[in-house]
Amino acid sequence: MAKDLARISRVLSHALRHEPWLYELELDAEGWTEVAAVLAALRQERAEWRELSEADLAEMIRHASKQRHEMAGGRIRARYGHSLPGKLARVAATPPAELWHGTAPETVANIRAAGLLPMRRQYVHLSVDRATAQAVGRRKARVPAILRIDAAAAAGAGVAFYAGNDKVWLADRVPPQFIAPAEAQ
Repeated sequence: MAKDLARISRVLSHALRHEPWLYELELDAEGWTEVAAVLAALRQERAEWRELSEADLAEMIRHASKQRHEMAGGRIRARYGHSLPGKLARVAATPPAELWHGTAPETVANIRAAGLLPMRRQYVHLSVDRATAQAVGRRKARVPAILRIDAAAAAGAGVAFYAGNDKVWLADRVPPQFIAPAEAQ
């Protein structure tokens, strides 16, 4: 079987993050579903995926640069990026002292006034380093604005943070007093 792991990852992300009902998948409160159900859905999606296996999904997860999915105990889920109605349950964790957010320059004034809000997603996405924030921000602007988040102070004030993966942290929202423009480098 010719495996296009990037294509499988995109379809899997769509199924687990945005429209599981199109694939006849049921997600639990934490976003998990049975691997067998996902395999059945993916096998119907494309003829070349008829022989897709759990080992193929594990290989896709292992080789993915963004680590968007995880599998355990015969179940699989997307780690972050959901736009589903209702909120997936998360366990709060202690974030790094600072986090970063890349955005379009024209949104900075609104962010400085209202804070970072999840917009069309369930959570605000924050990067662990400036380089990742820069890459994320380039999706919104050729020269993105980079914001520094004082995550230690925000967490100390009661803002809940959740680990997404090794590059992404999540928050319900980040109030403006914990956000500052990053110094130019």
